[in-house]
Amino acid sequence: MAMMLFSAGSSFMENPDGAKMMTAIGYRPYVLHLLAVAKILGVMAILTPGLPRLKEWAYAGFMFDLIGAAYSFYASGFAFKDWAFMMVLIAVLACSYIFYHKRLQTKI
Repeated sequence: MAMMLFSAGSSFMENPDGAKMMTAIGYRPYVLHLLAVAKILGVMAILTPGLPRLKEWAYAGFMFDLIGAAYSFYASGFAFKDWAFMMVLIAVLACSYIFYHKRLQTKI
């Protein structure tokens, strides 16, 4: 969740390198702002007690975001080393989701 918050926060700051990267993968800068708001809402949903259906949607949204980002880098011709970290984040998110469900099962 910390990585999503960091990503969201940095999306609202002026960053010439970030703008170049977004242009290179074919996105307009306003897309970052939309995704940043969605990430903040997703983190809030996951960290708020209860709301199991909303948590499922938040996890799905994060997975779509990470897979979409990784594919965008791949399709834009970036080297694997430039987007390999996305694979690590996808694995961390998958583990978080698995442990969330394990924790739910132990509460029953």
